[in-house]
Formats: sequence, C-alpha cells, structure tokens
Amino acid sequence: MFGKKINKPQGRIDSLIGAGTSLEGDVTFTGGLRVDGEIKGNVRGSEGQPATLVISEHARIEGEISVSHLVINGTVIGAVHSSDFLELQTRARVTGDVEYSTIEMHLGAVVQGRLVHEGAPSKAVELKLAASN
Repeated sequence: MFGKKINKPQGRIDSLIGAGTSLEGDVTFTGGLRVDGEIKGNVRGSEGQPATLVISEHARIEGEISVSHLVINGTVIGAVHSSDFLELQTRARVTGDVEYSTIEMHLGAVVQGRLVHEGAPSKAVELKLAASN
C-alpha cells in the first residue's frame, strides 16, 4: 500500500496472433504479445526481459506459459508462471498449476489447479539462548 509499487502490465502490444490463427510450436517474445487465436506449444518471455502476454476471451493456449506480466481472459491448458503480475479476468479458464508473485482475480475466473504464491523469500530469524546465571 504505502511505498509499494504495483507493477501493472505495460500498455504497449508489439505482436498479435489474430483470431482464426493457429500456431503449433513454442513462442518466445519480448515486449507485448496479444493472443486472439490458438497456440499449441509453450509461450515464454525472453529471459531477463520484461514481457507482457494478453490472452483474449476467444484465445486458447495449450502449453506452459512463463512471462513477467500476464492477463488471461481466455482458455489456458498447462502450467502458468508469472514472475511479476497476473490478472485473471472474468472469462479466464486455467487448467493447470498457477505460480504468481502478485495476483488479481475477477469474479467468474476459474482455476483448476493449484495457486502457488512465489513471493520474495522470507528472512530467517536466528534465535539465541538466553545466558544462564
């Protein structure tokens, strides 16, 4: 809340996989990608680069997804990993485990799998015994 910066997905989309388009194979991208069609394969953002993936309500992805910012409003069958921000909109249907750092889930979104929070590791506290007299 105070002093915390919430990372929202960037507004710019560099690439589009349009409605009626089917793609088979893995997709790696940087910047922003919007999917309105179908992908059978893994979708990943380039390593170390911020990447935003938007999956529209008519889109379908069968494969693993790994990006920093992710907005889902369609169907995903496979594991999902979002290192920064994940938004599950009203028509989102995810079948698979979901790993996230920050999540926003709208009423109507469905996840059939585990939700796993991948936050910053907590600091271990070392306890010392009190000195006995």
